Amino acid sequence: MKYFSHCIIIFLAVLLNACQKEYDPLPANQISISNEQIILNPNGDAPLTASISLTTSEQTKISLRVVGKNGAESDILKDFDDVNTVHSIPVLGLYPDYNNTVEINFKNASGIIIGTKTYSVKTAVLPPDIFPAITINTKQPGIEPGLTLVSYFGQSLTSSVPQYPFMFDAFGDIRWYFDFRNSAALNNLFYDVGMERLQNGDLYFGNTNSGTIYEADMQGKIIDTWPLPGYIFHHNVQEKANGNFLVTVGKENASTVEDYIVEVDRQSKQIIRTWDLHQSLQYNRRTLSNDPVDWIHVNAVIYDASDSSIIISGRVQGLIKLDQNNNVVWIMGCHAGWGVAGNGTDLNQYLLQPLDKNNQPITDNSILNGNTNSPDFEWNWYQHAPMLKPDGHIMLFDNGGDNRNFSGSGQYSRAVEYNIDKNNKTVRQVWEYGKERGAETYSSIVSDVDFLNDDNHVIFSSGAVNNTTTYGKVVEVDYTTQAVLFEATITPPKALYGITFHRTERMSLYP
Repeated sequence: MKYFSHCIIIFLAVLLNACQKEYDPLPANQISISNEQIILNPNGDAPLTASISLTTSEQTKISLRVVGKNGAESDILKDFDDVNTVHSIPVLGLYPDYNNTVEINFKNASGIIIGTKTYSVKTAVLPPDIFPAITINTKQPGIEPGLTLVSYFGQSLTSSVPQYPFMFDAFGDIRWYFDFRNSAALNNLFYDVGMERLQNGDLYFGNTNSGTIYEADMQGKIIDTWPLPGYIFHHNVQEKANGNFLVTVGKENASTVEDYIVEVDRQSKQIIRTWDLHQSLQYNRRTLSNDPVDWIHVNAVIYDASDSSIIISGRVQGLIKLDQNNNVVWIMGCHAGWGVAGNGTDLNQYLLQPLDKNNQPITDNSILNGNTNSPDFEWNWYQHAPMLKPDGHIMLFDNGGDNRNFSGSGQYSRAVEYNIDKNNKTVRQVWEYGKERGAETYSSIVSDVDFLNDDNHVIFSSGAVNNTTTYGKVVEVDYTTQAVLFEATITPPKALYGITFHRTERMSLYP
């Protein structure tokens, strides 16, 4: 009996030891690490980035964590797929003026951790008198993951260039920015609408002061450039699915501005198509502006792959779809004042007919011409940032300008969605948000709206609110309930033209 009890004790001890081996923390590194080097801001233009280079004794792949100040939700995580012994690891998402902790796990090809290492990376303070105060007004569970990229217009108290795009996290901490003051190519950067992400993960933007389109990686390295000979860049550059660029431009030495679109071939860098808006549209229409120079003020261009057309936002004319040969497909905006295009075409035939919520035509001329609104429908006024939703609807930022309904009484801005039937030339308003916010989110110029398809959320960004103070608002709402899930107020020390930002994007730091 004693022998049997002794055997049981031994068996339990072995079992306990096995369980401990299964759940105990990992043993010491099973690899050796050498040739370690940390370089802060490796390209000189992205101060909250670093590069960690090292060599491992075995083939490994890297899993990185920048430890956040506010728990796991503020961590920056990245798994790299390359398996190698020599590693150059880009580190993004550092805090300014902080001893950042960067944890690296080394995994074998099967994904099993075989080593760990922690590094400390000390960063400098933000440049003084440039970056804004960021207040998080609302933060609910379930917001779209990622950081908010702000194409910032705030500026130094002594200089308006270069511009400083930055990204902040859900807690209001700046975790990334570009500082091109020491860049020979971009120390005069004026990107206008701002930066967006290419399909390959890099950022792209234009510079009005150099007349060039740029591609840069997240550490500030310029990857490629595309000049625009004979034209002046302004506002917006948009990547097509085939990699080419659509660009809003003006013609050099012309008497008018901001009234051409060009397509640039990604590979050859040649301009392969031009849309002359003097020909397709009506130069002398002065319904929303009396300016004979900036008569249309194109602030955006997007591509519609469904019919190989482009959609342009002419701030003081309306939203217009053009085919590849510069012919008008439809015009969305109040009907007042339309006549004959530069090529002799009567543009009234392309005006969209608004429908009420029962799909019945609205025939009241005061509504058609924009003097009053229907309970079911309002025209777009001085709009910005049109986008195509996956269902083909158009969503845009309806600024209201300073002359909504030709009265100036509508001091509100909206994110608004329209369903356009191009064959029947009708338009129906199907969704809106922002009117109820009034002056709090009213931005007569600039601004952005994005539909986040994965979560069915909308980000409504008012970039130039001048309501006692100058600030910008970033508001994330649930599309179905319109509940506010996230809201941030961005208050610059100084704003160029009263603008805090032109656009924002929610995105991950790592592509």
